[in-house]
Formats: sequence, structure tokens, C-alpha cells
Amino acid sequence: MKNLLVLSVCCLLGVACTNNAYFEKNKVISNRSWDYNQQPSFEVKIDDKVAKYDLFINLRHTNLYDYSNIYVLLHEKGNGLTDTAYREEIKLAELDGKWIGQSSGSLYEVQYLAKKNFTFPDTGTYTFALEQNMRVNPLLEVTDVGIKLIKK
Repeated sequence: MKNLLVLSVCCLLGVACTNNAYFEKNKVISNRSWDYNQQPSFEVKIDDKVAKYDLFINLRHTNLYDYSNIYVLLHEKGNGLTDTAYREEIKLAELDGKWIGQSSGSLYEVQYLAKKNFTFPDTGTYTFALEQNMRVNPLLEVTDVGIKLIKK
């Protein structure tokens, strides 16, 4: 009986920890120096226009990043979408300077929910691009950016 309980707990933990992303991809920012002209893009193939998705922006930075936030333009285009850009402010640190997000040594990773329960107007390939929108160019100490789609 005890073995059955241990096996059940392990199975539940395994299911709870799996990555349920429909799509997730990150791209490296070369030399940790994100220039306005560097706009990583991501192509996502959508085969279900009825499903709802949560869209996250992934961002990783070092502990030497100079600001407590970052402004990012999220560009999107595809079937039935007008080419648009949404400006998102992503909080990276608390008022006391403590970094938000998961850390691994001197790296910090944040996943920002940009769109909740989003539906695509049609099936096909959609392109998302991320552009840094801070006043400083290039923006230093950003190591990678990406997107993650979770199908509900």
C-alpha cells in the first residue's frame, strides 16, 4: 500500500512538472546587446482556430541589467490579423531592487503573460517578433528572448 502511494505521488509530480507548451522558442541576443534593429521572430503553425491560447514573452537577463523593467514591442502578423505591435512593460525587479523570476547563478528568467485566452482568426502560419523599446540603444545584459504559446 505504501509503494502504491509513493508511485501515485511520483506520477502526479511528473504530470504537474511537464511543459505543456504548444510552442516555445527562445533566441539568443548576441553579445548580450539588444539593438533596435535586432527583432527575433518566431513562426507558429496554427491548426485549430477555435482553441484558446495564452501567449507569453520569455526574457532572460543578467544581474548586471541596469533597469527594473523593460519595454518590448510584440509584433504579430498572419491570416486574418492586421500587422500590429503591442507595447508591453515587463517588470523585472521589485522596488527594493530584488530581481523577479527564476534565477540560475547570475541569470534571471521571466515569463510575462502578454495575451490570455487568445484565439487565432484562422489556421495557418503566424509570425511573432520581439523588439526592445527602451530609450537606450543597444540595451545591454539581455541574453535571450522568446515566446511561448500554451493551448488550453
